[in-house]
Amino acid sequence: MTIKLTTEQEAWLQAGVTRGAYRSVEDAARQLIDERIAEDKGDLSWAKPALDEARAEIERGEGVSHDDFKRHMREHIEAPRRE
Repeated sequence: MTIKLTTEQEAWLQAGVTRGAYRSVEDAARQLIDERIAEDKGDLSWAKPALDEARAEIERGEGVSHDDFKRHMREHIEAPRRE
């Protein structure tokens, strides 16, 4: 099968190859398609590495509690109303 990419799509994929995220444009396309198929199936196993890293960051004290986050967002949202 041959798939024709737009110039923007190809440049985006090539940038991923250049920074080492993918071995090739073809590998990038395959990985992105596989991730989309997994999402459609409700399989979120692709997200496990990111979740594991986030948990490790929290264990190292690098995270923000949910309550602190909600408080910060509430203040951020309400700030324009006070001006």
